[in-house]
Amino acid sequence: MQRGDSVRATFNYTLDDGTVPEAYFYEPPGGTVIRTPGNDPREMQIADGWPLANTFSLDREGFALKEFHSAFDRFSDDDAVRDQFYAVVAEFVRITVGARRVIVFDHTIRSKVNVQQQTAEHTTTQRAPVMIVHCDYTPISGPLRVRQLMPNEAGTLLQRRVAFYNFWKPLKHRVEEKPLAMCDVTSASPDDMLKMVLRYRDRTGEIFVMRHSSAHRWWYFPKMTPENVLLLKTYESETDGRARFLGHSAFEDANTPLDAPVRESIEIRTMAFF
Repeated sequence: MQRGDSVRATFNYTLDDGTVPEAYFYEPPGGTVIRTPGNDPREMQIADGWPLANTFSLDREGFALKEFHSAFDRFSDDDAVRDQFYAVVAEFVRITVGARRVIVFDHTIRSKVNVQQQTAEHTTTQRAPVMIVHCDYTPISGPLRVRQLMPNEAGTLLQRRVAFYNFWKPLKHRVEEKPLAMCDVTSASPDDMLKMVLRYRDRTGEIFVMRHSSAHRWWYFPKMTPENVLLLKTYESETDGRARFLGHSAFEDANTPLDAPVRESIEIRTMAFF
């Protein structure tokens, strides 16, 4: 495969049939009918973003590729990730996006090895790659997350611009299996976003899934290495035309070698205050 080539793959969109899809993070009551997302698989073209890597903008397409260098390698130790790596990521994101302050509030290690823990009730740091087109927040769940995590400051913080960015990078080796793809925000309509309900034992949250459109343009960066990082904008408070919600998904790449190592990546979720 030459750099700049595109591939075709199936993305799991969600039918816009008037029902609200949902996911349970605990065993639901007997007889519960669960309306699952990702029930509209569509084959789409995914363009190699490397030739245009320096042109993508968080405020326009909704994602950006950056170089990132760190000696930290204790990714199997959740406490070490929180105590030593969070601050490094927060400062990197703050400088990159020009924010006044950045808070890291969560992280997830993604690998096919963790496939059984996709909706585990008590484990959020170990999950499988998500194979459904989605965005992590909505206009309601974004501000709610600020209020949940920073109750004493939320009233003041939410009076100014707030944006959430996912920091996504490979861990030990380049990614060849189940790479991450982004749906260019300039090719999507706000109407393409569909609410999905997340049901926990003690609360209910919501994210966006996406309905299919032939206008969607998909991008990925094949064979990303641990020195590469993708920033994805998953929430934006401003409504002035800049990117607000980025649809994204892992996908099965037909170019993946049979002996390719299992994908191992980390995503760290951040809030940026301006």
